[in-house]
Amino acid sequence: MSLHQLNPPQMAAIRYLDGPLLVLAGAGSGKTRVITQKIAYLIQQADIPARHIAAITFTNKAAREMLERVGKLLKPGEGRGLTVSTFHSLGMQLLRQEARELGYKPQFSILDAADAGKIVSDIVASTDKQEIRRVQNAISRWKNALIGPQTALAQADNDPDLTAARAYLSYQDTLFAYQAMDFDDLIRLPVELLRDKPAVLERWQNKLRYLLIDEYQDTNTCQYQLVKLLTGERGMFTAVGDDDQSIYAWRGANMENLALLQKDFPRLKLIKLEQNYRSTLRILRAANSVIANNPKLFEKQLWSELGHGDLLTVVQCKDEESEAETVAARLLAHKFEHRTLFSDYAVLYRGNHQARIIEQAFRNQKIPYLISGGQSFFDKTEIKDILSWLRLLVNEDDDPAFIRAITTPKRGVGAVTLEKLGAYAGERKISLFAATQEEGLRHRLAEAQRAPLEAFAQFVLRYQQRSSREAAGPLIVELVAGIGYEAWLFDSEEPRPAESKWKNVQELMRWLGEKGERDAKNLIELTQTIALITMLEGREEGEVDAVRLSTLHASKGLEYGHVFLIGCEEGILPHQESIDNEQVEEERRLMYVGITRAQRSLTISHCHKRKRAGEWAFVDPSRFIDELVQEDVRYLGKPGATATVNREAGLARLNALKAAMARGKGKTSGN
Repeated sequence: MSLHQLNPPQMAAIRYLDGPLLVLAGAGSGKTRVITQKIAYLIQQADIPARHIAAITFTNKAAREMLERVGKLLKPGEGRGLTVSTFHSLGMQLLRQEARELGYKPQFSILDAADAGKIVSDIVASTDKQEIRRVQNAISRWKNALIGPQTALAQADNDPDLTAARAYLSYQDTLFAYQAMDFDDLIRLPVELLRDKPAVLERWQNKLRYLLIDEYQDTNTCQYQLVKLLTGERGMFTAVGDDDQSIYAWRGANMENLALLQKDFPRLKLIKLEQNYRSTLRILRAANSVIANNPKLFEKQLWSELGHGDLLTVVQCKDEESEAETVAARLLAHKFEHRTLFSDYAVLYRGNHQARIIEQAFRNQKIPYLISGGQSFFDKTEIKDILSWLRLLVNEDDDPAFIRAITTPKRGVGAVTLEKLGAYAGERKISLFAATQEEGLRHRLAEAQRAPLEAFAQFVLRYQQRSSREAAGPLIVELVAGIGYEAWLFDSEEPRPAESKWKNVQELMRWLGEKGERDAKNLIELTQTIALITMLEGREEGEVDAVRLSTLHASKGLEYGHVFLIGCEEGILPHQESIDNEQVEEERRLMYVGITRAQRSLTISHCHKRKRAGEWAFVDPSRFIDELVQEDVRYLGKPGATATVNREAGLARLNALKAAMARGKGKTSGN
C-alpha cells in the first residue's frame, strides 16, 4: 500500500518527526500499517539508516509479521541492521553486549518459569505449588516495578511479604552464582545499566536513534523506563497504543504510562486513528457504547465505512452444556447458509476452563478447532530435556540444566553422588560443573562415583568446544545420538507416547539445522535465542481451516469474520474477583476487545444456571449486555422471558440443515 492510500491521520502519524509522538490507535484502525510504513518512511525519506531504528513489539509473532511487511516496502539492502524485536529480545541483545559491565559473561543462561520455580522451591524449602507461585509472582512484580531485594525487604510489612523478600534476596544471589537471568531481568538489568553507566547509555542512544513501540498501553514500569532512557531528551519515538485495550494489569502493565508520556515529554504530539477497517457499524457502536462506561484518558469514537451489518445476537441458554451445543449448532447453520470456512469463526471466553465443554460439543459435531494459547512446543518435556543439554553447552554454570542433563538420560551418576557434589559446590560457592573439575572433590568421592561424573564433564566440554565452530544441524543430531536419548525414551515410555515424543525431538533437530543454516548461527547462538521463542517458527496456525477457541486475553490483535463470545455472566465476565476488588473497568476493556475482534457478526451467549463447585447456581447476565446499543441487538430467550434457547431447538435446526445438505449432495451426485 502506497502512502496516498492512507487516511489523513495515518499519513500525519507517518510523517511526524518533530519530537515524541503518541498515536492513539483504536481497534482495527491500521496501526501495524502505520508502524511499517513509518519505518520505510524513516529509511527512505528521513535518511535514518535502518541500523539506527528499532521497532518494539510484545510477541515474536508480531515482530515476525512486522519484519515481513517492512521487507515488502524496502528495496534490497535498505533494511540491513533494522531491529524489529520484542522488549525481551532487545534487552537480551543489550545484555549480551554489555554483560561484563554487570559481572556476567556473555553466554549467560536464561531460566524459564519452571527452572526459576525450582530455585524458589529450594530457597523457601517447600513443594507447595501455590506458595512457590506466590513468591515467584511477588519477585516478578518487584522486578517489573524496579524494586531491588533490599528495598523489598525494607518495605515488607507482613509475614508473606517478608518471606517473599528474603527469598528474592537469595534468589538473586543464586542466579548470579549460576550466571543466569530470568525473563524479568532481561528488561530490569538493561534499565539499571543504562541508568547507572553513562558510557553504556550514550552507546545505545547513538545506536538506536528512533524507536517505534507497538501496544504501548501494555508496557510495565520497567519497559517504560527502558524506552525513556533509550530515547533520552530528544524523545525521538512513536508510541502506538489504545487505552481501551489495556487488559494486562495482572501482568504488571501500567496504563498510567500513557498519562506519564504527557508529563515526561511535554512536547508530545497526539494523533488519533478512529477509522476502523475491520468491523461493521453495529459492532463498533456496541464497542463504543460499552467502553463509554469507563473513565477516559483520551476521548475517541471508532467509525467505519463498512455498512450497518447484521444485528448482534444475544442468546440465553439453559446451562453450559446447552450453550456449547447451541454454539456448535448456530455455527454449523451459519457456515452452511453463508458458505464460509471454519477458520472464519472464533469462540472467545474469559477463562481457559470454559473451552473444555465447547471442545466436547465440537468433537460431537465433527467441527475442527484449534486452541490458542495451548502448550508451547518448547514447554514439552522431551524438548526441555534436549534443551538442558544445549543450555549446558552455552553456560556450564547453569545448575538446573546440569541436573537435568546428568539425569536425563541417566549417566550412571546416582543421587548420593549428586548430593555430595551439591554440598561441595555450596561450600566452595561455585557451580556444580565447576566442582567436577576440582581436585578437592576427588577426595570426597569413591572411584565408582567419580568416573561417570568425570566422563559426563568431558563429554560436555568436547561438544562445547565443537559447538561454536561446527554447523548446528549435524552437531545436534550427533549430540542426541551420543546421549542415547532415543533408546532411553523407548525404554522409559509406552511405544505410542515414545514415538510422538521422538518425533518432536526430530522436529527440533530439523528446525535447529534449518535455522542455523538460514541465519548463519551456530548451536550456542541458537540456544541463546530459543529462550525467547514461544512457538516454533513456521508452525503458524493460519494455514489450518478450523474454528479458533481462545481466551479474550489471547485474542487481542486478531480478527475473525464471525465471533461467539460465550459465558457473558456476572462472575465470569466481569470476573468475580474484579467485582469484589472494584476492578470492573479492566473487565469492560476485555469485553471491548472481544467485541472488536468481530468483523461481520457477533453472537453473545450466557446461561440461566451454571454448575459451581458441583452445585447448580442461577446466574445473572453480564452488566455489559445492558450497556450495548439495544436497538442493534436481537435477543433469543431474553432474560425474564420463558423462551430460553435450549438444546432441543438447536439440535432440531442442525438436523434440518444436515438433511438439506444430504439432499444437496444427492442432487449433485445425480447430475
